[in-house]
Amino acid sequence: MSVRRSDRLIDMTRYFLERPHTLVTLSFFAERYDSAKSSISEDMAIIKRTFSNRGTGILETIPGAAGGALFIPTIQKNEAKTIIDDLIEQLSTADRILPGGYLYMSDLLSNPVVLKKVGRLIASEYAQQKVDAIMTVETKGIPIAQSVADYLGVPFIIVRHDSKITEGSTISVNYVSGSSAQIKKMELSKRSLQAGTRVLVVDDYMKGGGTLKGMQALINEFDAELIGTTVFAQGNFNGQRMIDNVTSLLNVDASRDEIQIQPGNYLTKVFD
Repeated sequence: MSVRRSDRLIDMTRYFLERPHTLVTLSFFAERYDSAKSSISEDMAIIKRTFSNRGTGILETIPGAAGGALFIPTIQKNEAKTIIDDLIEQLSTADRILPGGYLYMSDLLSNPVVLKKVGRLIASEYAQQKVDAIMTVETKGIPIAQSVADYLGVPFIIVRHDSKITEGSTISVNYVSGSSAQIKKMELSKRSLQAGTRVLVVDDYMKGGGTLKGMQALINEFDAELIGTTVFAQGNFNGQRMIDNVTSLLNVDASRDEIQIQPGNYLTKVFD
């Protein structure tokens, strides 16, 4: 039974949004709605124009007999700036300061609405790059990594400080914490990464960069490839950070009795 265009448009839009970076063929939709491929192609053109005009993302069409379309989530600069400004406003209260110059962020990073916005921001930076997996360490970065993975349509990998029996055999590295100068260990199951995997590292907070440096070393142990590193917030740090070229959404100085939060380098790196 043929489906009305209005119904097709709604269902096709939902289908693309739920499956980013996944090629969907014209034949699939034609059979799904019992419609001609020419009609499906016209529907895709409408969705593509709307996504572009609203800043939702890019609907990339692939010509040919086996062609179709895939949805690439992106974000426009004005919307990204609005999200970052709103995050700064929510975090700029004195009662969020924690010992050691850290910032309490757990309430925001457990809010699904906030996580979706943060995931979309980070995923947009790598929208046109080939990403095979997201890596994070077993901290508050896990929900961020999961959100980014959803938008990029790839799995996410959790690095642990202590392996669990369910992980099987692991590879471990020792690293130096940049903020405390302590030697720590992190490990990852041998089955988690294949050689040549292109990995995006995501974490919630960076001070000295020791944890991020450790994950970079772990990626090298697997003969995988680090394609980028992004953190939700970068804290104030006196000294030389252990890793360079990190994208941060926020820049946090909580070393005094008041919090000073500024936009990180995200807007500059992604849009300028």
